[in-house]
Amino acid sequence: MPEVNRFEEVVTLVIKHRVKAGFEVPYEAWLRNIVSIAGQQEGHLGVDVMRGKNAGLDLYTCVLRFCSTEAMQRWLDSPQRQTLVEQATPMLADGDQTEVNPVNEFWFAPQADAGSPPPRWKQAVVTLLVILPHTLLVPLIWGPLLQLNPFLSHYVVATFLITLTIVVSVVYLFMPMATRLFAPWLSSSTQPKDTR
Repeated sequence: MPEVNRFEEVVTLVIKHRVKAGFEVPYEAWLRNIVSIAGQQEGHLGVDVMRGKNAGLDLYTCVLRFCSTEAMQRWLDSPQRQTLVEQATPMLADGDQTEVNPVNEFWFAPQADAGSPPPRWKQAVVTLLVILPHTLLVPLIWGPLLQLNPFLSHYVVATFLITLTIVVSVVYLFMPMATRLFAPWLSSSTQPKDTR
């Protein structure tokens, strides 16, 4: 196995389970348990769970974020996860379906029933709503602190600190919140009107 770069970007693990009819209640109990256990793993950054329908069966799409491919692989290969997946297998119509995506392609969770991200124009709208307030407010918040020290007030240093604050805040906090908040709209099939 090739060595993993310690500074590799955040990755997401997408797991899809189609639950056999009649197993919905025990599956949800199992799901709560494995989500709790996964959340305790080193390098785990959060999880979103979406429920939809596929061919008449309940489809659960879980999007887990990890700090690196190595952290994600540790969870995938862990004996604990293998045991839990074996427990769930009798409840699943298609087994344990997994997919890996870089976080910069997967801020937006896939539509549960389609398995694909929302339209790019919707992604752009939500991204704008998240980033615009940051670009307006973060420089104002940092401003007084940057003026306290000549080094911090240097253009490159100040720009780095402001940009770092925006990126970390957006990726780890506000974008996941926004995608959950706008999930019904993001997953709807509404298309932009043709203005021609």
